[in-house]
Amino acid sequence: MLISKFRINQFTLIFLVALFNSKAQNPLVIPPLLSGTSFSLTIQSGTKNFYAGYNTPTYGVNGTWLGPTLELNKKDSVTMNVTNSLNTSTTIHWHGLHVAPENDGGPHQIIAAGATWSPKFKVRNEAGTFWYHPHGQGKTDLHVSKGIAGLIIIRDSMEATINLPRTYGVDDIPLIVQSKAFDVLRQIAIATEDDTAMFVNGTLNPQVSLPAQVIRFRILNGSSMRSYSFGFTGSLPFKMIAGDGGLLDTALTLTQLRLAPGERAEVLLNLTGMNGQTIYFRNFGSLLPNGIYGAAAVGVGSAVIPGYNLNPRNGADYDILKINIIAQNGSPVTTMPATLTVNNPWLTSSAIANRRIEFNTLVAGDSTQMAEGPFLMGGKAFDMDTINIRTQLNNVEIWKLVNRTLIAHPFHMHNIQFYVLDINGVPPAAIEKGKKDVILLMPGDSLRFITKFEDFANDTLGYMYHCHLLHHEDDGMMGQFVVMNAPVGIKQFDETQTVVIYPNPAQGKLNIVAKEQGKLKVSVYNTLGELIFKSASNEKKLTINTEEWPKGLYTLMLIQNLKTSFKKIIIE
Repeated sequence: MLISKFRINQFTLIFLVALFNSKAQNPLVIPPLLSGTSFSLTIQSGTKNFYAGYNTPTYGVNGTWLGPTLELNKKDSVTMNVTNSLNTSTTIHWHGLHVAPENDGGPHQIIAAGATWSPKFKVRNEAGTFWYHPHGQGKTDLHVSKGIAGLIIIRDSMEATINLPRTYGVDDIPLIVQSKAFDVLRQIAIATEDDTAMFVNGTLNPQVSLPAQVIRFRILNGSSMRSYSFGFTGSLPFKMIAGDGGLLDTALTLTQLRLAPGERAEVLLNLTGMNGQTIYFRNFGSLLPNGIYGAAAVGVGSAVIPGYNLNPRNGADYDILKINIIAQNGSPVTTMPATLTVNNPWLTSSAIANRRIEFNTLVAGDSTQMAEGPFLMGGKAFDMDTINIRTQLNNVEIWKLVNRTLIAHPFHMHNIQFYVLDINGVPPAAIEKGKKDVILLMPGDSLRFITKFEDFANDTLGYMYHCHLLHHEDDGMMGQFVVMNAPVGIKQFDETQTVVIYPNPAQGKLNIVAKEQGKLKVSVYNTLGELIFKSASNEKKLTINTEEWPKGLYTLMLIQNLKTSFKKIIIE
């Protein structure tokens, strides 16, 4: 097998400790930068010689390991020609990008072996750091761990007005941080607790030379499971200027920054006057609270992850990247801005729906699963044919997440950005107040966020929401939501349709008449996406009593002769 799943034993522990203590330094690879409006991306396989005498099978994009950085400009219309040259199917999801569901790259947009997928979309996100990676089919962890991942940088006219470093690879540095596990044959392993090998941009034990001026780091936690508390030697202060969805209102002075899998941040570090010195980009794992994968402990008593406490990375402080400081370049940035942009969260008074999603175990109340899983969202495992939530175009909604497990879960939502309202009733920390698409929810905590479903609607094709601990996602900790078209003047009849619904608006009763013979199945959903009525009839006419239904807008799903359609109705 190319990919193995195993637990730590005494023999492998000796090997892992040896890897952990390895200090050989390699030049940091800066992924190539691709710009423009048409991109050709080829997913391919290969091998890498990470450890002497061993060839490790890998995947990559336009190469055998990781992928290029894609530079996009807001308002541009772009085409992504993604060719899959693997001997297995895969997907590419544009993580954090606001795109139509057919362009999202989730499990519905499978790229078969040998096929090319060419989504076209307008860049609508504001300036920020995003990424792309495979998604779905239960192979997300496998394909990401083997190397399919890359950054996306979006630029816009507003960000261009701020005096920031933006020379890619010189003072604007991508940092894709990933922990990986290797078995005794030096092959990449998944779904293990043995992720002791630390990579930055696919480089093991990296070092980089950077000029003595302000440096911009675009940090992505691209790990499958591990969270980090990032910082620098001696707790050097730095400025956080952007999160998942782009710039913050003001630059935040920090000495440590926690990022969970899938989260991004842009930070500024002032190296002025430090020519000739060496510092380290570090993980302060000892600062992570229990319950986060990467902390000293996850779970309590017998409800723990087997082998977790044997991993020397867990709860430890260690260097990730060696930074050698050299002379300034010809046009250095030496100051850091205080104010950046203005974020405008939606008002809670504008929300038309409140939803609640609980994180729980596959077997409710099973204490042995509370730290290790399998886990569910909303009491259900992911099903490609199940729409868990239906919303309407332009709806503003408040979602509440409740974690009933003993491990922290990073919740990710496709297509939209959201603003965190509160955690356990308390306003979020400053680093969590900007636009987000990933948020880490601690064990026992509840969190509320507000969002708006804008621009794109498709009554049948869904977006994903899921845990970004990748083997949790692969095991089914995921759901999908559909953004349905809002009605624009509802007709009482439409003679071109195979099903006629009248009267609409309805008062007391609703008639559904099929023009074709065949069993008619009818499901009715309210604006929260909740099923409130379901029936089937072999007759061409079905009458529904709506006297007890609350006034408002409803969606009918009609299935007949293997055809599915959706209709909007109003109850008065």
